[in-house]
Amino acid sequence: MGSWNINDQRIPQERLALVSYLSVGLVVLLMVGFWKLQVVQSGHFLDLAEKNRVRSIPIIAPRGPMLDREGRVLVDSYPSFSILLLRDDPKGLEKTLPQIEDGLGISDEDLRQELETAKFEPKFQPVVIKPAASQADIAFVESHRADLPLLELLMVQRRRYQNGEMLANTIGYVGEVSEQQMDDSDGHYRPGDIVGKAGLEREYNDQLEGTDGLRRVVVNSVGKVMRTLDNVEAVPGRPIQLTIDYDLQAIAEADMVNKTGAVVAMDAHTGEILAMVSRPTFDPNDFAVRIPKAEWQKLNGDKETPLLNRAIQAQLAPGSVFKIVMAAAMVDSKAIPESYGVFCPGHANFYGREFHCWRPQGHGEVELHKALVDSCDIFFYNVGKLLGIDKIAYYGSGLGLGKRTGVDLPSEESGLMPSEEWVQRVYHRKWYAGETISVAVGQGAVTVTPIQLARMAAGVASGGTLVQPHLLKGFLNAKTDHFPLSDEAVEQVTQGLFGVVNEPGGTGYHLRLQNIDFCGKSGTAQLMSYDASNRLGTKKMDGWFVGFAPRKNPDIVVAAIVQDTVEHGGEAAGPVVHDIVKMFYDKRTSKTQQQATTAAPAQPGSGGSVSSSLTPTRANAPLVAAVGGQRP
Repeated sequence: MGSWNINDQRIPQERLALVSYLSVGLVVLLMVGFWKLQVVQSGHFLDLAEKNRVRSIPIIAPRGPMLDREGRVLVDSYPSFSILLLRDDPKGLEKTLPQIEDGLGISDEDLRQELETAKFEPKFQPVVIKPAASQADIAFVESHRADLPLLELLMVQRRRYQNGEMLANTIGYVGEVSEQQMDDSDGHYRPGDIVGKAGLEREYNDQLEGTDGLRRVVVNSVGKVMRTLDNVEAVPGRPIQLTIDYDLQAIAEADMVNKTGAVVAMDAHTGEILAMVSRPTFDPNDFAVRIPKAEWQKLNGDKETPLLNRAIQAQLAPGSVFKIVMAAAMVDSKAIPESYGVFCPGHANFYGREFHCWRPQGHGEVELHKALVDSCDIFFYNVGKLLGIDKIAYYGSGLGLGKRTGVDLPSEESGLMPSEEWVQRVYHRKWYAGETISVAVGQGAVTVTPIQLARMAAGVASGGTLVQPHLLKGFLNAKTDHFPLSDEAVEQVTQGLFGVVNEPGGTGYHLRLQNIDFCGKSGTAQLMSYDASNRLGTKKMDGWFVGFAPRKNPDIVVAAIVQDTVEHGGEAAGPVVHDIVKMFYDKRTSKTQQQATTAAPAQPGSGGSVSSSLTPTRANAPLVAAVGGQRP
């Protein structure tokens, strides 16, 4: 037998000791882990548990209404339901998607796109999968509470544009917040939020949108609400009052039905916009609920550009309305004698090219007053040649052309007032003297917007005071520019514009108003040259009319354009301006009479107060247009 070794017993004992130490270490680790879970991280896991049974349902704040200057509602909101999809149970969500798609009539592509957009948002925040739920949709959600607990109904306030297309391009529309807007808002917006996208809805979005609330509820395993934990009420958006006069807007809209063009009516003293029309247009109610992609593409691809606000974005040749600037420059600069006159045979040659007057037979001997009243092109061709482009540009720019007016709407365009510096900077060539001849009658490179022409006409009539147009009643920090014009220039120009409407032979004589010093200037901008027009046999033009009243220190100024017309400006656009100015004074007279009736003591046998009804009517049907040359 071999000898026994004491070391043979020590080895198992050392192993047992090692196992004991490891066991003790594991027990200590487990105890530390339990202590960390139960004490240190108890709040964290309690929150996780709460989120499994507590739902946070947003309460959407209604946007503030828009009112006209007399407090009449133009835009408000109405209650509706949206359907929310809760995402706090990813496995249950994926399992129920086919049933949800089938029950609510949502395509798999659209639903997954909504989920993809919201994938970086917290899981406890629901996703709007159907902005406007029908009665059938609501019934489906209510009847499937047990098997589809991930669906929830959310009451929202949907935008309502009371008058449909009226003021659409000015008011704008709302829509779902874009990814870019969410990135720029530093977490202020969530997917599905509604924001202003265009017009006043966009310009004053911060005032209109309000602050959303929140409702936290406890639900059971099938999504049934057991109790409400807390409820933070939504704060509605603030109402905004506009400077728009509904009555003037209504008659302007009626006169522009089935036409392409724009109208701007403005308080000449304050810059308050009384009416603004752009045609063709759209119905902003189509945007109140998520607009279908096909409809959006149709609107954007429409050749008639219904989304373009022509009042502030259409950059067009002003035609003979530009002669207001030319006349002011001629008299104020004293570069041309006030007695200056020309003979108009109906055409003239400048720099080797023949230019035509709108009246083929000509005007005969013409001086400034007659040239304005009957819009003689030959006279202003000669004035333009004598003044030169830089002096014309000085007065045009000084009176606000080629510059944004600062109206409180997004995306206003500036137009263009050409000059020698401009053509050198942009085209790297010199200005040709022949180009000045076209600019002198509002053709060539010069382009304007309707709102610029309204502001310019009011500025000339007021001696060079250019007010900032605006649509918000009580607009703060409105700027006023002043381009000084001599009293003689103001007198001669406004007297000529008064003659346009009130003297026989004036291009706007058919627009005169009884007992109102209505002044104006017609203009017709050719869309192609005189020769090309005759060669192609087309007479389509843009017809302008700018009018104001009274002649001195005017109260109202209106600019209107009717595009693609065969009539000259006095016939196509003049009646629109006439009707607005007439309504303006009819309302003023009616208000004065009502105040007098209210203030006067009741007479024996009196039947009470007298009321009057103002109905927008179209007056003075357009006359047959004259043909040929640069029209007035």
